[in-house]
Amino acid sequence: MNFSWRRIFYLLVMMAGLPAAGMLLAGRSLAPYLEFPSRNCFVAHAGFSWLVFALIGVLVLACALPFVLRYFAMVFGRKAGSSDVPGVSNRGFPWWGWLGVGFLALAWILAWTRFSWFAALQRHTFTPLWIAYVVVVNALTWRRTGRCLLTHSTGRFLVLFPCSAAFWWLFEYLNRYVQNWHYTAEQFSAAEYFWYATLPFSTVLPAVLSTREWLLSFPGWQRAFAHAWVVRMPRSRLASGAVFLFATLGLMGIGIFPNGLYPLLWVSPLLLMLSWQTLAGEETPFHGVAKGDWREVVGCAVAALICGWFWEMWNYYSLAKWFYTVPYVNRFHVFEMPLLGFAGYLPFGLECMMAAAWLTRTDETTL
Repeated sequence: MNFSWRRIFYLLVMMAGLPAAGMLLAGRSLAPYLEFPSRNCFVAHAGFSWLVFALIGVLVLACALPFVLRYFAMVFGRKAGSSDVPGVSNRGFPWWGWLGVGFLALAWILAWTRFSWFAALQRHTFTPLWIAYVVVVNALTWRRTGRCLLTHSTGRFLVLFPCSAAFWWLFEYLNRYVQNWHYTAEQFSAAEYFWYATLPFSTVLPAVLSTREWLLSFPGWQRAFAHAWVVRMPRSRLASGAVFLFATLGLMGIGIFPNGLYPLLWVSPLLLMLSWQTLAGEETPFHGVAKGDWREVVGCAVAALICGWFWEMWNYYSLAKWFYTVPYVNRFHVFEMPLLGFAGYLPFGLECMMAAAWLTRTDETTL
């Protein structure tokens, strides 16, 4: 097993085993958490808290507002006329993009209506919607730059689909310990549930990474984030080891304290990957921020937020859908998602970036 796949294997073992180990150390039974498909809610979620809502809201604004203000200042401010960034091409929208638009419109109509003749397939509309979305976003990128993942990195693009399915199944597993979302659908056998769920899960990474590529094609994006704040990430083994330990304990604790530690479901996997790569003496996908280049980092975070909007919107009137039970902040819903829940898409986008970098690497050497 080469270095890349061995590392991924160890990471998967850790992410699957740490929450279970935490439950066993706390003397709790694992049986409810391993039910497949999961049909029972056994986590007692805390009610809404204005204090927690305000604290998390302030934290999210403190992290996001500087980037938002910089983008609008650089795009609409005095530097908006700068010519040091590429402009929009004069290409027309490709024919395959128009097919994607038509297919998207058809899939959207079928997802939100209840035609009797379509009843047998009604619960399977999510995958066609997202395949069409991915095609359309790639077409938008191709129109701007003449390149896109679909046409110029086809092999890597196709590999993202099976990798994405495994990637999101991992988050489905972690969610068992906090039960922040659950699905309403017909009762399936384990095999049926696995295959019916794997198909839409396979579109997550292609959607986020295609959206990121589209965002990076905008001159305003280049202007705002190519030369921004210089942040040097600590590369000492001590700091990386402390982050690794924090992420490890966080994953062990999410099942024991699901109300207090549920945000670590989104943060700990990212920190594990980052600290592991730093401990190995390698550059991470965050290396650009040491030179003030935030394009990839902000691009992936915002891409996941954009995809999150469409995930939640298309979920709202779909037959097979999900609901949220998020401790302390489960209010002010946009579609089914509580308002502050959208903040979880920001670190998730960074995890998509890290996962894609790990899963599609082919130049690894032995450890």
